[in-house]
Amino acid sequence: MTAAEPRTADPREPVEDTGGVAQQRPLIALVVSLFFAWGFSTVLVDSLVPKLKGLFALSYTEVMLTQFTYFLAYLFFSIPAGLVLSRAGYMRSTALGLVVTVSGCLLFAPAAAIGSYPAFLFALFIIATGITLLQVVANPLIAGLGPDATSSSRLTLAQAFNSLGTTIGPWIGAAFIIGNGVALNTAGLAPAALDRLRRNEAHAVQLPFLAIAAVLVVVAAVFWTYRNARMPPVSPQAASLREVARLLHRPRLMLGTLAIFLYVGAEVSIGSVMTNYLMQPSVLGLPAARAGQHVSFYWGGAMVGRFIGAFVLRRARPGYALAACAVVAGLLATASSLSTGVVAAYALIAVGLFNSIMFPTIFALASEGLGEETPNGSAMLCMAIVGGAIVPLATGAVADARGLAIALFVPVLCYVWVAIYGVLVARGLGAARIAGT
Repeated sequence: MTAAEPRTADPREPVEDTGGVAQQRPLIALVVSLFFAWGFSTVLVDSLVPKLKGLFALSYTEVMLTQFTYFLAYLFFSIPAGLVLSRAGYMRSTALGLVVTVSGCLLFAPAAAIGSYPAFLFALFIIATGITLLQVVANPLIAGLGPDATSSSRLTLAQAFNSLGTTIGPWIGAAFIIGNGVALNTAGLAPAALDRLRRNEAHAVQLPFLAIAAVLVVVAAVFWTYRNARMPPVSPQAASLREVARLLHRPRLMLGTLAIFLYVGAEVSIGSVMTNYLMQPSVLGLPAARAGQHVSFYWGGAMVGRFIGAFVLRRARPGYALAACAVVAGLLATASSLSTGVVAAYALIAVGLFNSIMFPTIFALASEGLGEETPNGSAMLCMAIVGGAIVPLATGAVADARGLAIALFVPVLCYVWVAIYGVLVARGLGAARIAGT
């Protein structure tokens, strides 16, 4: 079928509208639960960073390969995910994404058994492949379950529940992944004894992911039962490099893609280094488990901010709200870098509150008015999440060279562009010039 041919009825994905607010509400609730599930799964990587750093005696640059591997999947699989969405529809695509995620979680068992850092990286890559599909499906779906005028609000509300998952996740990670500390006493150990010690410690890493796998199997089954539910129409246009390239003439989308790249990179960088940052004597000097628990306040701030943002964005211009949050986030990260003690700690934690509306607002602003090109636009924006792979590597390299405090200026620079994008959209580079119309 070509884009010019009419779409025939397909029992896999009815193309009729959802039939009104009453029918939309249970669908919105179901999709929102998905945001919670992948938020919980994703944030556990922050707990893995200090654990794997100590377990395998890695530098900051080396341990950031966890984030690099995880977020690299967005670059490789966002376009194929758009293809799956255009062919299989929302519910079947979601079920497939959950099954792939479960497979990655189960791979933590053999990775722990052999005590191999590359094996953990491979498991993370598979998890991220499944979550990439979930992102490509869920973001346009939640935006389409209602009028365009309130799409930013719905996305922000869904991201609030995503943040609920990311708030709970660090407590689980602190208890089961880094509860016994992050440093290994390897003095005087023979290579064989060191391998046994690493395998024993690695078993603590697998438990949360095996539990996640069990839960997601149930969630996948629920989505499968809704495979014939009435959904917003899915464009029959298949995502491809050629089709995505056709969107390069839309400056609003392209500049938003860069904003997503830098925002995700900044958010992931801060979350990744926070445990080690709070453990420093010059900051709070906390033990690993308590420092890991404090990461939940960073993500919890994003949760609170998104619930507030879902209300505020119904009344405020999204572009200016985005710019204001980016400016404050950058100032807080700067203040943390230039100070010590509780000021340094809680200034950095407070960045999460102002991160809150950035992803959903950028996504909504960048994809506005794409129509049948929405799957390709969603694929492009989700590809930009690869910023979570690139920016943390740069942050880790600066941390190795100059320390964690100086490394915070890497995310600060990212927030500068996010603020600029918000102002550009708010000042009229929106409907006419940025949209390319």
